Amino acid sequence: MALLLHVLACAFGLGSWVAVNGLWVELPLIVNTLPEGWELPSHLTVIIQLANLGPLLITLMHKLCPGRLKEHVAIYSILAIGVLSCILLAFFWDKTTIFAGASRSTAFFIITFFLSLVDCTSSVTFLPFMMRLPPKYITTYFIGEGLSGFIPGVVALTQGVGMAKCVNSSETAGNHTGGSMWSLHTEYLPPNFSTDVFFFFLAAMMCVSLAAFIALNRLPRTYKLSSEKLVPKTVVCVSSGLDNPTAGTDGETVKGQAEGAVQTGPTLTETKHSLHQVTFIYFLMVWVNASTNGLLPSVQTYSCMPYGNLAYHLSAALASVANPVACTIAMFFQNRSLVFLGVLMALGTGFGSYNMAMAAMSPCPLLQGSVVGEIIIVLSWLFFTGTLSYVRVMVGVILRDRSHTALVWCGAAAQIGSLLGSLAMFPLVNVYGLFQSGDVCSTQCPL
Repeated sequence: MALLLHVLACAFGLGSWVAVNGLWVELPLIVNTLPEGWELPSHLTVIIQLANLGPLLITLMHKLCPGRLKEHVAIYSILAIGVLSCILLAFFWDKTTIFAGASRSTAFFIITFFLSLVDCTSSVTFLPFMMRLPPKYITTYFIGEGLSGFIPGVVALTQGVGMAKCVNSSETAGNHTGGSMWSLHTEYLPPNFSTDVFFFFLAAMMCVSLAAFIALNRLPRTYKLSSEKLVPKTVVCVSSGLDNPTAGTDGETVKGQAEGAVQTGPTLTETKHSLHQVTFIYFLMVWVNASTNGLLPSVQTYSCMPYGNLAYHLSAALASVANPVACTIAMFFQNRSLVFLGVLMALGTGFGSYNMAMAAMSPCPLLQGSVVGEIIIVLSWLFFTGTLSYVRVMVGVILRDRSHTALVWCGAAAQIGSLLGSLAMFPLVNVYGLFQSGDVCSTQCPL
């Protein structure tokens, strides 16, 4: 039964960010079709941040009307909207309308907003629902959340997204000379399967998540509040019975059993943190999500593409792999020391700083055109994502042991970080033009 729960928790986590992650890895194909072209990512950034209205409303309801929100109803609605939006996207993603005298991807933007609403809201609904299970399943859920980025990335690589070759092209020099000028340009190869099929695949993944949630939600309540020992030689403590009013009956039963036991060690709820420590814990969550969801993704193409298309795709794919790998490591090696997590955050920030510096130097970063430069940028993205993913998982585990409300605010902190990171990078990339794109086929850098 424990193995089944791990599988269900992982499958449930797949639906958390699969839609938005799928959109990002599919962008190299989408931008070649939609009229916005390479301006499309900046539009998506704004749309995703507008979708933070969803988690804001959920958080306010928890704060102003505690106990009134039915989490299972909210999650059913979220996943159903996700499935429907992916299906609609497969049919209408390339449909355009004329707005303000120009062709616009109206259908794509509207559907993307609902997909973003689904994924953003999952941060403050999925995690609190996982509170009903023992702590070890939280880590499994994070593995599923990591796979929601890894699986679409692998499928996109199989599809051939962004694979390109350098070709010669000629242009007539002028009417009088009759000569021609030759130049190199990048030509994208046709994919192995269409974008429509990819979006149907995303819909299938959302269906898997929905099926897993149905199974988890129908588990016997007595099993979900099982009396397995979460800390050796301690009294069993079920925090959901203390913070979740709907768990009152079972919580009282376990509490009654616990009162007669002899406590030989500290229980989970006796783990106290000072105000400064709690502030630091939430800062970790905000910074990690600002870096991994806002600051660095906005400039990944600028930091990787100058090294070539292969470096870009390896960075994207291996960075996606690093997330679930870090979650798996966290399952067997849990270090809750705030000092250790702070050092790990600083290390991950160092790798991120290197990536940002290479993006700022685009189209001529360090060691461009060398195998060493390609290896370094790929490894830098790998370790950046891996270290900060481990920190994020451990913060979730620490806050899970505090209370149901702490997990809700954990999700809110994650969204706040993502919002701040995206808003900080949008004007730098799209308004002030601090980052310049580079074509590996045509860009010539000084030696």
